[in-house]
Amino acid sequence: MSVDISKGYVDVPVDASLNLPEEINKLKIEKNAIILAHYYQRDEMQDIADYVGDSLALAQWAAKTDADIIVLCGVHFMGETAKILSPQKKVLVPDLNAGCSLADSCPAQEFSDFVARHPDHTVVSYVNTTAAVKAVTDVVVTSTNAKVIIDSFPEDEKLIFGPDRNLGNYLNSVTGRKMLLWDGACHVHEQFSVEKIIELKKQYPEAMVLAHPECKQVVLTLADFIGSTAALLRYATNTDHKQFIVATESGIIHEMKKHNPDKEFIPAPPNDSTCGCNECSFMRLNTLEKLYNCLKYELPEITVEEEIRVKAVKSIHRMLDISEKHGL
Repeated sequence: MSVDISKGYVDVPVDASLNLPEEINKLKIEKNAIILAHYYQRDEMQDIADYVGDSLALAQWAAKTDADIIVLCGVHFMGETAKILSPQKKVLVPDLNAGCSLADSCPAQEFSDFVARHPDHTVVSYVNTTAAVKAVTDVVVTSTNAKVIIDSFPEDEKLIFGPDRNLGNYLNSVTGRKMLLWDGACHVHEQFSVEKIIELKKQYPEAMVLAHPECKQVVLTLADFIGSTAALLRYATNTDHKQFIVATESGIIHEMKKHNPDKEFIPAPPNDSTCGCNECSFMRLNTLEKLYNCLKYELPEITVEEEIRVKAVKSIHRMLDISEKHGL
């Protein structure tokens, strides 16, 4: 049957009487599919996934899975990364509209022109970029492995870093580099309110502030620990502290609570909200209904032009090789 995906997802009504987690698991087994979900997904999306992780972990799982179908519950660039690494597999996403403000802040042609103006620089790109940007990149990084990879270059090597200026500034400060930075940012991490975090600290004086390095420098100065989503989760689990103010997308708190039911996690609020949480509108587009239809109809499917894929995969493999060498 013909299926409408003009809205960016399979637009077919789902029977409300269905037990969706049960039906999704049946389809997954029937089709030899694997479901990968990012920490920023809705709680129920994380719970149905085979693996939940940050961008590095998702890339690693996509590269080694034996599944015939990879369903990437995250945002568009994550699906592209999976397809780049596993071109022979069918890669699906529940909703093509799940984009990324950070990836959008770095148009491929403009970034390529910027790179061309600095031919003596090595190009380091954050994983939050399109396949076309990765194709003009020498090595991709995630927030988990960025410092290790940057430290692997000779001290006098000239580097371009894109697209996140906040992460780039943070990396310059901890590596002593003077990388040229692309002027991009994540809409979620840009919006954290310093004033509201300070107010929360007064309310919870024993709470540790955990911050993602995509946050602005002024927010990072308030942090007791700075790290990737996976690093924040590890820190919260391994420390004896019991209260945390979390300055990253609030989806990670679901996993933090699962690992630490005796600890309290308080989402740091954005400037323009009183709800007390900061959510990525793109990540939240994925739902169980869309995931069910995605598996049932095997749509929408991610495709990457082979010429771009061949160029992009080199930068991702370089990242994975360096990460493995350092035990990441």
